[in-house]
Amino acid sequence: MKTCCLEVPMKPNRRDFLTKSTASVLSLAGGPYFIPGSALGLDGKKPPSSRISIGCIGVGGRGRMDMRGLLEQGAHIAAVCDVDENSQREAIKAIQTYFECPAAQRKYPGCNVYHDFRDLLHKEDIDAVMIATPDHWHALLVMTAARLGKDIYCEKPLALTIKQGRAMVNEVQRYGVVFQTGTQQRSQQQFRRACELVRNGRVGKIHTVEVETPGSMSCDGFYFSDVPKGFDYDMWLGPAPLEPFSPKRVHPFGWRWIFDYAGGCVTDWGAHHVDIVQWALGTTDTGPIEMEGKGVFPQDGLFNTALSWRWEALYQNGVKVIGFAKDEFTGTFPDGITFKGDQGWLFIRRGQMDAHPKSILKEKIGPQEIRLCHSDNHYRNFLQSVETRKPTVAPIDQGHRSVTVCHLANIALRLGRKIHWDPQQEKIIGDDTAARMLSRPMRSPWLC
Repeated sequence: MKTCCLEVPMKPNRRDFLTKSTASVLSLAGGPYFIPGSALGLDGKKPPSSRISIGCIGVGGRGRMDMRGLLEQGAHIAAVCDVDENSQREAIKAIQTYFECPAAQRKYPGCNVYHDFRDLLHKEDIDAVMIATPDHWHALLVMTAARLGKDIYCEKPLALTIKQGRAMVNEVQRYGVVFQTGTQQRSQQQFRRACELVRNGRVGKIHTVEVETPGSMSCDGFYFSDVPKGFDYDMWLGPAPLEPFSPKRVHPFGWRWIFDYAGGCVTDWGAHHVDIVQWALGTTDTGPIEMEGKGVFPQDGLFNTALSWRWEALYQNGVKVIGFAKDEFTGTFPDGITFKGDQGWLFIRRGQMDAHPKSILKEKIGPQEIRLCHSDNHYRNFLQSVETRKPTVAPIDQGHRSVTVCHLANIALRLGRKIHWDPQQEKIIGDDTAARMLSRPMRSPWLC
């Protein structure tokens, strides 16, 4: 089993990236497909930067939280990019406010503002990017950034589809850039300890894992309106289908519940907790062999992801992972992970850990036992990896494997039948309809 602490190749010179073909090959929808070099802006050269500086792409609510976290760890935020001018202004205001506080201990260095991510990515003073856009943009942004030699912090869920995720992994590994998936529970001591207790057999042989998350949200009604001034709706849609503008479609608690842009809480919260399950079980380089489940879906309205569900994944070693959400999203909800073994159980959620017998909680991990990568701050871990060129605590290949489980769950829930999965080949076996759901069509000019 590979660990996340192995050395990786040094970052290549950026001048090498742009000597490739002017057409960029992607296999996001069963391809090969081609994104014109002119669409991604891969038509020029630039020298490598000599210092670490970060450009933030997508600076809405979550994006500003990530930006603040990087600032607090000493990062230089050199640029922000968003299709919404309001978000741009709020991001700059947040940076200025940070430098006004005594903790900053330095003057506001200024920050460039961009509307188009391609302009930001070609800035010579940008070494790394933080991506916190809706899920349907992740693949194009990550793959373009990787080809331009940028290290990447990307929010979860990693990708909109399994095939997009695999394409992202391939490009990040091909160009040797540092990547951190925004599954920050890996940088919380309590989760790491829970995973080490499970990995080292403190609850015995695991036979079942239960993963409870909140459900998704319904939409009783919605309306169409003119696109507000200062918001580039066509760019926001990007590769997603062309649909009439509705404020609820683009709101942070709107697009999450629409399959064109995300996967509901099956992937949104599932990406967090399933990632911990994979880490604890030592299955970060594989996945289940079967998936089945049933869900309750909205009957009308704008939102169409499952409101509540129960899915069951079977692994090659016989372990069953059961995911469920009893009710739709309300803002307050139960959640957590329960590992059940033949010698007891262990429960973990943010801020709480419990076990039976209670003595499990007092167990110590010996020096010769399995120790997982240590990180006490997700942003600091990313910045340290940028400096050392060592893997992050949440590398892209493991982020892909974790959210793949969630994507498979969504496919099974939508079809209402069991699907068979080959985790080595990353293929659905014997079900052409399900196999087609591993990818999504992408709108021109982003894919043509």
